[in-house]
Amino acid sequence: MEILFWVGAGAVLGWMSYAFLGFNEARGLTVSIAIGAVGALVGAKGLAPMFVTTAAPLDGLSMPFLMFGLGTAVICLVLGNMLHRRWQI
Repeated sequence: MEILFWVGAGAVLGWMSYAFLGFNEARGLTVSIAIGAVGALVGAKGLAPMFVTTAAPLDGLSMPFLMFGLGTAVICLVLGNMLHRRWQI
């Protein structure tokens, strides 16, 4: 269930970046949502346990994991936009 939360949070962030910031306009809405979802999942499930030290269990939903996941999604969206503008990838 928690994985769905991370994917959903990243997907919403990807949609917002497409709708309001104009990221990945040439590639489309689906690509922005996918980049955001994968970025949040990688950040929350892969990177956050290595860097966040809390008394809470690592498998639960917590604010540090949410911030880490959303931050990673933002970085992935910005990098995806930069790569597309520079090299049309």
